[in-house]
Amino acid sequence: MNKHSFLPFLRLIAFASIGLLVSCGGGSSANMGILNLLLTDSPACGYQNVYVSVDHVEISPDGSSWISVPVKSSFQQPIDLLNLTNGTLLSLGEAPLAAGTYNQVRLVLKSNGMSAPWANYLVPTSRPTVQIPLKTPSGQQSGYKINGPFHVQAGTMADLVLDFNACKSIVVAGNSGNYLLKPVVSATAMVVSGSITGTTVPSSQVFAEQQSNTGPVIVIGSVADSTGAFTLSPILESSSGGTVDVVVVPPVPVSGVPAVPVSGAGYATDIVQDVPVTAGGTTNLGTITPEASTINLVSGTVTVAGSPGAANLVAEQTIASSARIYEIASTITTTGPYIIPLAASGPWLGTFSTALPITFTEDTASTDTGIYSITATDAAGTVSSQSANVSAGPATTNFSISP
Repeated sequence: MNKHSFLPFLRLIAFASIGLLVSCGGGSSANMGILNLLLTDSPACGYQNVYVSVDHVEISPDGSSWISVPVKSSFQQPIDLLNLTNGTLLSLGEAPLAAGTYNQVRLVLKSNGMSAPWANYLVPTSRPTVQIPLKTPSGQQSGYKINGPFHVQAGTMADLVLDFNACKSIVVAGNSGNYLLKPVVSATAMVVSGSITGTTVPSSQVFAEQQSNTGPVIVIGSVADSTGAFTLSPILESSSGGTVDVVVVPPVPVSGVPAVPVSGAGYATDIVQDVPVTAGGTTNLGTITPEASTINLVSGTVTVAGSPGAANLVAEQTIASSARIYEIASTITTTGPYIIPLAASGPWLGTFSTALPITFTEDTASTDTGIYSITATDAAGTVSSQSANVSAGPATTNFSISP
């Protein structure tokens, strides 16, 4: 994983494993299951390290009575999420759990205290010897709540995926130099899952996406390693509806330290539509070779009222022929300037086939090529969207958000 590349988000995945994949261990009764916690991540947004310390996880059937799941003593120290990628899982711990339906989970992190060593911190790529504590302004003691329902069957192990989008969870607090950790976490009960593998340009961002009534949903993301290999795992067959679309966004040209995206020669985005997800199996996409494209910048300013005055910016692209929308890039910014690098041509579209390599055709529709929707969302959920056309050069969009 190239930790110095411009990457849009980080994901933490924790499983409440309930043994459809592994049979229940000894000591469980007829009405008990087992909860097993594992971690993995997807790419992060330019940090060299992002450390978090998980104290424990709690699960509740009704939101009032809570059952604590301890973390293994070997993982009481901070965990660098950027060491987990491409389907790598880290087992945090497990506990017996009564069979039934659970409606809420809480992720409880350790407190940072008043001085180093910090429990939760990041290391910026521009200052690799500096540890910046991640402040948790609210909710840390009671935990970060994720809604269900989640089902545990007797005599089995069930899987619960907690998706911790760390890039969208780290907020720069204005000009104070402070970084706030305000976790954005979702959860999906996993019955059985599959994987998608392939090879492309090293350090490419790779997303498995689905369509929803509110826009594209990233099911899981990863980043191609130094050989170009990538793995999207786990992908839940039940949540994917049987298929996902795989979006490959190659790395962009950068300059300086810290690395800043610049216009220049790069690659177009590739999208493989209707990729099947097979429970317990792996779908191979073969080698995906992106076509050359100029990378142009969407830039401007963002003005966000209130504190911490930060917004999440997402660039999406619509494919008119299939009426599908895809998230291509995202970044977090405070009040001030921003930059998002985007391909001027493409995207290139392919439909999954077992006959490899997959054939791609450029989307040349005048409404699609190089045209993106840029959406800014602040911490209060206030949204502002504008269109940006980078097909012939850079574009400027400015946002002013007042909840």
